[in-house]
Amino acid sequence: MSYKVKFVDPGRLYRMIKEELDAAYFEVMNNGDLIDRGQLRQFEENLAAFVGTKYAVGLNSGYDALHISLRAAGIGPGDEVIVPAHTFLATCSAVVNVGATPVLVDVGKDFNIDCDKVEKVLKSTIRNPQSKIRGIIPVHLSGYMADMVWIMEIAKKYDLIVIEDACQSLGASMMDEASSKRIKAGAWGLTGCWSFYPFKILGGYGDGGAITTDDPDVALFATRMRYNGEDRETGEYHGHGFTCLLDNMQAAFLDVKLRYLPQWIVRRQGIAERYQHALSDIPDLLLPHYDDLRRDHVYQNYTVRSKQGDDFSNYLKANGVEVLTQWRKPYYRHEALELEDRGFPETEAISREVCSLPMNVEIDDEEIEYVISVVRKFYRK
Repeated sequence: MSYKVKFVDPGRLYRMIKEELDAAYFEVMNNGDLIDRGQLRQFEENLAAFVGTKYAVGLNSGYDALHISLRAAGIGPGDEVIVPAHTFLATCSAVVNVGATPVLVDVGKDFNIDCDKVEKVLKSTIRNPQSKIRGIIPVHLSGYMADMVWIMEIAKKYDLIVIEDACQSLGASMMDEASSKRIKAGAWGLTGCWSFYPFKILGGYGDGGAITTDDPDVALFATRMRYNGEDRETGEYHGHGFTCLLDNMQAAFLDVKLRYLPQWIVRRQGIAERYQHALSDIPDLLLPHYDDLRRDHVYQNYTVRSKQGDDFSNYLKANGVEVLTQWRKPYYRHEALELEDRGFPETEAISREVCSLPMNVEIDDEEIEYVISVVRKFYRK
């Protein structure tokens, strides 16, 4: 179907910065800089500086970032890792694919892992000598961070490794009262994991990912393992690795886009304010605006909860507004995955109600007003 307002419009965004993207393309092509060249290293330096870490390592996807992070942390068979019940499957799959066991925990009203429920699970393990929970992967969903102050306190108390799935929240931050500094997503845990899938807030023209870290050993491990375990300087192999290097061309494109990201975040926040102002009087529509002033929101997605569920999202699509519904069927309910469903009422409710409205920097004011008008028409009918 042809939508009047697209969820994202990569072609329009390309035309907005076409000259710079084209220049990056021709630089790579004219120099033959195809694999592991200067554009990748430059992007890694700039990404680390943006996030506020010492190192960044470009990888092929957000999943690879999670997978390599778990291996770098030494997590494997016999270990358990806490993950949210409401997230993209890759978070859980990375745990399974290193041989560990995911321990699912429900989320809160802000879509992020519920810290009270995390601690409840951890307290129960004290009485269970068979439990071997070694890590936690908080997911910063839709552009809004999990409560990393609390998570880091819990991690210290229970000796947990923290790996941040920050794939949807590049640029988000939270005030750390102990240091009186705002710390960005991806700079709290052992690693921050990033996805540059085309529809992300910083998206490439193909898949891509990265980790950020302050740990030199983790950065070195990831740099070697992404290229079959090889140290590219010496030719020495340091283990059986993988082929998950960020493509040099994608790194060049991402480096161009990274320069625009601060102003793009401001634009997204402005669109969110317009949605909030226009829709906050609708009782059956819960908007993604929260009271915790320690945390900001970069609105990777503008994710609402409609009590009318599919009726709401289908109406918007039928009236020319492309929306995203993630995920109507929670991942733990897919039988082939063989995961334990211990009952996650908030995740179940979110899954019935969730709908993300168009949120991108290429959308114009007229399109925003059209989205608002369609939403209001649904609730008037």
